[in-house]
Amino acid sequence: MIGEICYLSPVDPDDAPVFTRWINDYDVTRYLTEAPSCYPLQAEREALDKLSREHNYCIVDLETDALLGICGFMNLNHLNQTAEVGIFIGDKDYWGKGYGGEALSLLVRYGFDVLNLHNVMLQVVAYNDRAIRCYERIGFRTFGVRREAVLREGKRHDKVYMEITRSDCDSD
Repeated sequence: MIGEICYLSPVDPDDAPVFTRWINDYDVTRYLTEAPSCYPLQAEREALDKLSREHNYCIVDLETDALLGICGFMNLNHLNQTAEVGIFIGDKDYWGKGYGGEALSLLVRYGFDVLNLHNVMLQVVAYNDRAIRCYERIGFRTFGVRREAVLREGKRHDKVYMEITRSDCDSD
């Protein structure tokens, strides 16, 4: 899956040192819906090994081949043609430059065209305005909010649920 500025590549467990650095960086993890915690290298290697056997992909800069982050599908339900998507750009030098949007667009298109999905959803912490705007540009729409479901820095925040359907993309 190749875009104009990035491409999606298979997950390599040998990239665990890079992912461990990212996942232990609070600036990165504060935007994830799961609570930030400290991950040792071996745990991250095991997680990447598991992710490599599913529909998860590294996000790589097309020009430099630099590893930027990861995206993929969770909770795939082929009967109902649904899935949840997750994404993060771990390399902060690439934040706000369109890489996440392009990677997610590539992944969603793959989900609809290859995996035969019809509905893809995601979760995002309400204070992650940059991500929400990105998801809306791709075509995701908010379908619900779980109020005060995320605790960060002693404060409660809403979790926003967004979705996109195949018909949303086909109408473009």
